[in-house]
Amino acid sequence: MLVRAFVPAHITAFFVPAFHDDPLKAGSLGAGVNLDKGVNVFASVEEGSLERHVHIAFNGEPVGKKRAVISYSVADELVPEDFRGDVEIWQYFDFPNGYGFGNSAGGALGTALTLSYTFGGTWLRAAQTAHRYEVLNRGGLGDVIAQLAGGMEVRVKAGGPGVGVVDNLFFEGYKVLVVPLGRLSTREVLDGDVVRTIEREGRKALEKLLMEPRPERMMSLARGFAERTGLLSGELLELAGELDRVLRNPSSMIMLGRGLFALLREDEVEKAISLVSDLNLPYDVTGIHEGRPVVGRWVG
Repeated sequence: MLVRAFVPAHITAFFVPAFHDDPLKAGSLGAGVNLDKGVNVFASVEEGSLERHVHIAFNGEPVGKKRAVISYSVADELVPEDFRGDVEIWQYFDFPNGYGFGNSAGGALGTALTLSYTFGGTWLRAAQTAHRYEVLNRGGLGDVIAQLAGGMEVRVKAGGPGVGVVDNLFFEGYKVLVVPLGRLSTREVLDGDVVRTIEREGRKALEKLLMEPRPERMMSLARGFAERTGLLSGELLELAGELDRVLRNPSSMIMLGRGLFALLREDEVEKAISLVSDLNLPYDVTGIHEGRPVVGRWVG
């Protein structure tokens, strides 16, 4: 049987990390947006061999446990111990790994959902398993619960699925421009001195967004957060200024990746594409994924 899950890419606009010894109580506060593009995960299960084998591939390339420790850990837990056969998990990413699109969480959640669909399980247990291994392996803190919520999400209580609380903003007519320029290590940022500034500025941004919960306010607060934490600086800040000249709402930095994102109205799409094309920069324009991820039997 072949099962497919789609998990939306998730961009964090601003955040407050929340560390805890219990992985399900660890997470983040903040806000972000889920995209119509993301991670497609296919799980193929064949019984009949003498042993239990699990294989994972990224974009068609087989990967070992060192490169995919989170997804392998999820699979090892959700494939029954007494299963004898081959489990192949294929993860296809619309955006590059390490660029701030929640690929690690998307791969883990997609793996958990396809295997739970195949072997029996629930949405909550699948999502909690993905979140737990994300936290334990420092892949991320809030992407899984955000991807589970869809849309423009606001994390108002930190924690994994079943513990944290996520709300959603109302929106209409927006596309998302992404300009992915490079990698930024989540682990290095969260281990660095900037964390205290992130916590202070992230809490301020969240309080202000909850007082005025609109997409436009989220973007304004995201930009302020990015600049005041020092994460958005140099050439990236200059590029954000260039985008601001052709958009109604400020652009901001993808957390955590070396790149920018912006909300576009229909009449702004052409102007934004023209600007980034003239600068010879990589870009994509995508819709916003509302609702939770999609999972089911794949028939081709």
